[in-house]
Amino acid sequence: MSARCQLTGAEPGFGNSISHSHRRTSRRFDPNIQRKRYWLPGEGRHVRLTLSARGIKTVDVIGVEAAVARIRARGGKV
Repeated sequence: MSARCQLTGAEPGFGNSISHSHRRTSRRFDPNIQRKRYWLPGEGRHVRLTLSARGIKTVDVIGVEAAVARIRARGGKV
């Protein structure tokens, strides 16, 4: 599973871990990705979305129908 939100497009950021002695090593900042299942009443079926925590909150505000419409507008498959 890729660390990418279907709704917001959040993906990993990259940076450095800095140790106590100030040596730098590469690291990755992953978004908080969850797989969540929603009932899509317009199609009479469940959909499983890969969303970040912020994406889940967005679905709670705008509704699952509007969220799926946004994902499809971005070219995503649901």
